[in-house]
Amino acid sequence: MPPKQNKPEPSAQRLRLGVELELIADQLRSLARAQDRLHELYEAVLGRDVDLSVVLQLIVDTAMELVNARYGALGVLDENGEYLDRFIPVGLTEQERADLAGVEFPHGRGLLGRLITHPEPLRVADISAHPASAGFPPGHPPMRTLLGAAISTRGKVYGDLYVADRRDGRPFDAHDEALIIALAGAASLAIDDARLYEQIRLDAEQFQQLLLPCLPDLWPFAAAAAYRPATTPGHLGGDWYDALLVPDRACAAVVGDVVGDDIHAAAAMAQIRNMLRALLYDQRTAPSAVLAHLDRALAAITDQPVTTACLARMEPAQGGAWRLRWSTAGHPPPLLLTPDHRARYLHADPDLPLGVDIAQPRNDHTHSVPAGATVIFFTDGLVEHPAHPIDTGLERLAVLATRDASLPLRDLVEGLADRHPSDGHDDMAILALRAPHS
Repeated sequence: MPPKQNKPEPSAQRLRLGVELELIADQLRSLARAQDRLHELYEAVLGRDVDLSVVLQLIVDTAMELVNARYGALGVLDENGEYLDRFIPVGLTEQERADLAGVEFPHGRGLLGRLITHPEPLRVADISAHPASAGFPPGHPPMRTLLGAAISTRGKVYGDLYVADRRDGRPFDAHDEALIIALAGAASLAIDDARLYEQIRLDAEQFQQLLLPCLPDLWPFAAAAAYRPATTPGHLGGDWYDALLVPDRACAAVVGDVVGDDIHAAAAMAQIRNMLRALLYDQRTAPSAVLAHLDRALAAITDQPVTTACLARMEPAQGGAWRLRWSTAGHPPPLLLTPDHRARYLHADPDLPLGVDIAQPRNDHTHSVPAGATVIFFTDGLVEHPAHPIDTGLERLAVLATRDASLPLRDLVEGLADRHPSDGHDDMAILALRAPHS
């Protein structure tokens, strides 16, 4: 007879079963947490509130959280897929970053390069003992375990996701590997969408720029203009600027903003700008009369959206000075910057925007302009911020203009556009017109 085998005591069986069930429960909890994190990752991209660099950082943060890793990184391959062209490390302390100052980021040698040549999951229990290990550069924190997976988009390897050193000191296991593989799959979708949104934004910016004019030679006047798109991907706005010489030794200048943030607003902007140019050449009348004529024409022949605008003429005045005559259709006031670097807004009661009521009268306003002074016209996207009143934005813009008043006109305009006091939620146009010195 075969020897009789001892069966485990029921209490021992229950204990072992309890441990296994607890492990399964831990895995289920981590899977649920992973599902939540992946959902948050993708929702962040679908919300279109983040650009690609933020998405890449979020992917690494998510990977580290899912497997409780101390370090994480994402390497982006170059166009040919041969080496890492971009590297996003996460988890380094300030001291560790300082120790690595001056050290180039990895380009894909050693274990990191293995994922490039063999884009399949990589789980290493001892980095230094792996035959593909190339060691660490001076100042690099010691790392023992590694888990990596390739990220592919549209059938091509885009980059590699890495995590190193679990915080509990244990090596990465098959469960961790499954989580990282799942994350890499979700990350590929998020990256693909972020890249698409980024391309849409670039295309929209190029389209918008094509609709804006190149300022002609306005001698004896000087002018410079700048346009900045909204930070929202794919945003198409209706902001524009224009300036041209008119036959009576005056220079006409305009900034405007068609309400809306889509292709219809951009198309309407182009139509309104071209119609206004024709009227300025043909109608040697006050700005208010030109805007009234434009408003009637648009109402008669187009499905006109609401549009704000400030149209001005800088005209010769007695004694070698100049006079600004302007009419505003619901638009922010011009900013006058005098040769002695003082700034003041030319406030006047604004008339209704275009496209509201053609029966309402339009008014002109005048102000003397010293020789060499600059008048700055802009759209509200330059000064609006949800955290404070528009008057605060106007005050900050005046301070910026005063500080940079001695710069060349092009540098002045570009500086105001780059350091604007708004939150960037709307596109912005800015035009500066300088009176001749004599």
